[in-house]
Amino acid sequence: MVVVRYADDFIVGFQYRREAERFLHELRERLLKFGLGLHPDKTRLIEFGRFAAKDRPQRGQGKPETFDFLGFTHIFARKRLSQTVHVRRKTESRRLRAKVQAVRQALLQQRHRPVPVQTTWVRQVVQRHYNFYAIPGNMAALEAFRREVLHHWLHALRRRSQRARLPWRRFGQLTDRCIPKPTILHPNERFYAKHPKASRASPPLCAAHETKAV
Repeated sequence: MVVVRYADDFIVGFQYRREAERFLHELRERLLKFGLGLHPDKTRLIEFGRFAAKDRPQRGQGKPETFDFLGFTHIFARKRLSQTVHVRRKTESRRLRAKVQAVRQALLQQRHRPVPVQTTWVRQVVQRHYNFYAIPGNMAALEAFRREVLHHWLHALRRRSQRARLPWRRFGQLTDRCIPKPTILHPNERFYAKHPKASRASPPLCAAHETKAV
């Protein structure tokens, strides 16, 4: 069994379905004794890992399922050249959309502030996002975040004046000098637990949980 926990969120991995189902049943029973329960939207039993990648297509069920944990969507995948298996992580779509919308609202509210002040703020927002999400395999999501932020910033700046129309190409040239482009900041070893080699071979069955009072 493999357990990964952060606060009240955790993932438990098993090789055999019967063990995962037994654990899930006994966990529910145990929490009920303390007036607690598992979050109904975040608790599920899924097939994940190399065994699932082999068995599911034989049953006509397609690729292994994915799960969200700590802001990332975890996907079982194979490397293009070596075909070795690994867990690919990308920014959770729901969180990415929510963050972009929050930045959009903030940019509209401060569009009349001096441009250098806005530039400093946008640079900090983008860099903080990279500091958490800049991991291998997540480059597309990082680029999408930067692109969306810049589009909303340009839209906010254009609303300062009905006559000023800064073209996107010119704006992009300016922002390339002051807004950092995405780069990988965290190696995959960031996600390894006590036993790095063991953590790479993820068990096929996982259950994601969050406790709540009942």
